[in-house]
Amino acid sequence: MVTRALLACCGSLRWAQRLADHRPYPDLGALLAAADEAAYDLTPADLAEALAGESLTLLPDGAYSAAHTALSAAHAAYESRFGHVFVICLDDFGPEEALDQVLAGIRARLANEPEEERVLTAEELRRLARGRISRLARTFDDPSGSRPETAESTDSGHPDSPYVPV
Repeated sequence: MVTRALLACCGSLRWAQRLADHRPYPDLGALLAAADEAAYDLTPADLAEALAGESLTLLPDGAYSAAHTALSAAHAAYESRFGHVFVICLDDFGPEEALDQVLAGIRARLANEPEEERVLTAEELRRLARGRISRLARTFDDPSGSRPETAESTDSGHPDSPYVPV
């Protein structure tokens, strides 16, 4: 059950098992540090496994069709070049900035060499996992399940995640 919860944070089985095997953690900071360390040790195969579990960004209801077209084209170009979905952590941006940040991020990163992009992708996955772990820990701290409205998002396929894989 713990491994399954951790897999929702990062889709690498080796990463999740490593964190589960080293429990208990004295506090959230120790867990996040262990998650970071495990993320830094992801092999290319681990990274591919984690990326396979990520999903594309869904635009908010009411987004105009040109945005859908631009985002679809950008995703297709990125996947064609690098062979996996584009991921980006948007925790520093509000929902109204997300689309612009995603499009700018994809366009900028399309110019990267594959090895450089692998490193950036791994860093974005690490950041995504940190946010997901933090939210998971909050659900254990708050059994009522109530969360601040600003933490909710359906973009990532991971409930209430402002860290959006796209």
